[in-house]
Amino acid sequence: MTRVPNLPNPSNLRLGGLTLLALALLLAWDATGGDLALARLAGTPMGFPWRDNAFLVHVMHEGAKNLSWLFVMALFAGIRWPLGILRRLPACARAQLAFTVLLSVVAISLIKHASHTSCPWDLKEFGGVASHVSHWAWKVYDGGSGGCFPAGHASAAFAYAGGYFVLRRVSPRAAILWLCASLAAGLMLGLSQQLRGAHYMSHTLWTAWICWVVGFAIDLAVAPRASRLPAAETAALHAGH
Repeated sequence: MTRVPNLPNPSNLRLGGLTLLALALLLAWDATGGDLALARLAGTPMGFPWRDNAFLVHVMHEGAKNLSWLFVMALFAGIRWPLGILRRLPACARAQLAFTVLLSVVAISLIKHASHTSCPWDLKEFGGVASHVSHWAWKVYDGGSGGCFPAGHASAAFAYAGGYFVLRRVSPRAAILWLCASLAAGLMLGLSQQLRGAHYMSHTLWTAWICWVVGFAIDLAVAPRASRLPAAETAALHAGH
């Protein structure tokens, strides 16, 4: 068995500290009550004028979701038939990347299913029937349909953030670019849904954090095995450079 040389990358201890810092900032945002203030910028007592906007509905919502699932299928296909930078990863790392994306989406979906928080467009203030209740009040119903926390649509992009942990093994630069693209796309999707009244800003930010944590946790679980590759896989990895 041959151990792959360690490439320069931020230590897990440092990443853990940054993850906790992000958590503290998210909790601080929740405490400010800024969600409603931002929702009021797009909403009116008659509802959200951008709710049925064709571009936001068909491109940013439906189109982006379908494109994301195509990428997921491509990642799973890439386990067997890798292209591009995936060719520099061993099969186990390619599998980790694909399953990280899928499990991030599943995690967000499970939390949404258990949440009683309704969307901004459900609030009485914006022409709906619900009252504003913190998404941390798990046992409290707000009178709406619920199932709105965290932001499921933003996970179509944020779910890819965990790919950073896989790609940093072969290219720290590619890993950073991958992470930035995921975060930028997720923020755009979250903002488009906020304009429609489908989510609060905190819903989007929590989705990003949860997806990151899922990717981090998976990497911590598989990293010891990933560092002990068969000699044949190690040779193939170096051949890709």
